[in-house]
Amino acid sequence: MRFQVPQFINIEDKVIGPLTIKQFVYLAGGAGMSYLIYILLPFFIAVILIVIIGALSLALAFYKINNKPFVFFLENTVRYFFGGKLYIWQKKEKKPVAKQKTQEEDSLLYVPKLSDSKLKDLTWSLDVKEQANPGTVETMKEK
Repeated sequence: MRFQVPQFINIEDKVIGPLTIKQFVYLAGGAGMSYLIYILLPFFIAVILIVIIGALSLALAFYKINNKPFVFFLENTVRYFFGGKLYIWQKKEKKPVAKQKTQEEDSLLYVPKLSDSKLKDLTWSLDVKEQANPGTVETMKEK
């Protein structure tokens, strides 16, 4: 038995003329708000707000950024400005503290900080540990 597989499922249906339901709601909402502002406020203030609301409703209905609707951009902008921010790293200035050497530190084994290669460091550290604790390294070799 054969079934028809729907094509173009990511494209919204044009329900009201050439507009989708979302586009129609954005434009109708912008027109309704503009009408209320025109009725309630003085003419000069109303014109400025009507232009802003009209531009926003047109952008919400038709404008796309990176092939995504303007609504996603607006939502992410609001979340960025009003949401919490997580700072992973913040540089803090540390004041150097003079440290006095004790006799215990002087008596410890000298370990060089830098060498030519990491392999030499590894073999040297294994040799030092074997001399310091001869029983532990031998038991590890036996296993």
